[in-house]
Amino acid sequence: MNKYSVLISPKAYQDLDGIYKYITDSLEAPNTAEKLISQIEQRILSLELFPHRGTLRKTGIYSNGKYRQLFFKNYTIIYRINESNHQIIIVTICYSHRLF
Repeated sequence: MNKYSVLISPKAYQDLDGIYKYITDSLEAPNTAEKLISQIEQRILSLELFPHRGTLRKTGIYSNGKYRQLFFKNYTIIYRINESNHQIIIVTICYSHRLF
C-alpha cells in the first residue's frame, strides 16, 4: 500500500488556529481546544493510508470534482489528492454548519 504525504495549506493552518482560539477564548475551554485540534490532526494524518476515504464534494465551494471532504464532529476537512506526487493537500477546515 502506497503512503501519501499530507500537506496542510496556510489557509487550513489558519482555520485550525481559529478553531483553537474560538474554543479557548469564547468558550473558555483550553483543554477541550487542545483535544479537538489533536483529534482533527489525527483524522487528517489518517489520509496518508486512505486518501480516497472522503467523499467527492458535490455542493458549495470546492465542488468541481477535484476536492474531497471528510467529516469529523462538527467540522468538514476539505482536501484534494495529487496522485502524481502521492500527496494530500488539506485546503480548508470549516465548521460544518457554516454555509460555504
